[in-house]
Amino acid sequence: MACLIALHHTPDDPQQYDGYYFATHVPLALKLPGLRRFEVTRGPVVQLGGRSDVHLVAILYFDDVAAIHAAIESPEGKVASADIANFAKPEGVEILISESEQLTRSR
Repeated sequence: MACLIALHHTPDDPQQYDGYYFATHVPLALKLPGLRRFEVTRGPVVQLGGRSDVHLVAILYFDDVAAIHAAIESPEGKVASADIANFAKPEGVEILISESEQLTRSR
């Protein structure tokens, strides 16, 4: 598997941001071809030492990194990517892409 992680930094108006994000942006992102799972944090995102400048974390899972790039380059991906400017400052969202592995604990 691979994941796209979007770190959304704290906006000026969190309530307005969340309203737009969940009503408009999430439905666009859910249309990405190859998307296997979409997780979003709820509530404060904190560091072990306390506050964080991250407001929300979205994790989108795909089969592999190539599938992420294909999704981003698709018509649906271009629409979702362009939509970010409608609710976030240019520096307000960091996008990270990586292979991922689900680990489990042995009993």
